[in-house]
Amino acid sequence: MPTVLIPLAEGFEELEAVTIVDLLRRADINVVTASLGDETVTGSRGTRVVADTSVDEILEQDFDMVVLPGGLPGADHLDADDRIHSILQRTADRDCPIGAICAAPKVLASAGLLDNKKATAYPGALDPQALETTQITEAAVQQDGNILTSRGPGTAMDFALEIITCLAGAQKRDEVEAALLRS
Repeated sequence: MPTVLIPLAEGFEELEAVTIVDLLRRADINVVTASLGDETVTGSRGTRVVADTSVDEILEQDFDMVVLPGGLPGADHLDADDRIHSILQRTADRDCPIGAICAAPKVLASAGLLDNKKATAYPGALDPQALETTQITEAAVQQDGNILTSRGPGTAMDFALEIITCLAGAQKRDEVEAALLRS
């Protein structure tokens, strides 16, 4: 069973983080949420979530995928944390997938992971002038190699389902999606 790390920073976007955690767990994917500091993390809309662990506790652990939820100032806190950049680099060096949604693709850009890639994000989160080699798209979900990005809260379910496809295959994605009664 694959294991996915979802770091949670103060000001994370609740809809994105909870949707991703929920759908991945429905697909029997092991999800570990890790706070940057305190065990309880407050989202951008004031929702308090208790993380499974802290980043310090899992810093040396390898994961099959790392997924960053967006939200502000959550994405800024992730971007300012050297531990997150270290985890992202180590994950990329192992050729494992990395995902980011909403404002969080800026963290991937800062880590140099969007160079020569297609990526999407919340409008204005990525600066095209600063990312000359990145093709910024308006796709709901954009995959380029091992990098998976998405636009924002409204695309969180599509993003999570694409992560399931990436880690567990199309059949598992279809099973999870059918139970959601989306169509």
